[in-house]
Amino acid sequence: MRYRPNPVPTAARRAGHHTPMDEDLKREFEAARLKHILFKARLRSFLYGNDGNETPVRSADECPLGEWIREVALPRFGRYPETKQLDQTHRRVHDEANRLMDLHQAGHADEAMRGLRAINPLTEEVLGLLNTLERKLRKEAR
Repeated sequence: MRYRPNPVPTAARRAGHHTPMDEDLKREFEAARLKHILFKARLRSFLYGNDGNETPVRSADECPLGEWIREVALPRFGRYPETKQLDQTHRRVHDEANRLMDLHQAGHADEAMRGLRAINPLTEEVLGLLNTLERKLRKEAR
């Protein structure tokens, strides 16, 4: 479903009035960012050896952000190149996270921990793509 132009007059938007569409987009993308941050926290916890019952989801398609990308972002926002980049980068995060979890389980915890630092640029790229996509959608809605 494509976002439609905002019915609130331009002067009201400039005055800082938020529209329902703006709020919906804000909530949608805040939830997506939170899903990604929680995955990263679970990965860190797993690699530090905290035996919680919430281990990171290995499949990019089955994790909460992957489901959001597949069910919401690609169908609704797929016309933007950032959406496809988000999907690809998210998959790379999972590929690298799986490699780190395998290292950890094979007894190479130090190497896995070093890899955790190396995964940060990918996770930041995911957040950056989410931010860019949200900005573009907000601009289009105006």
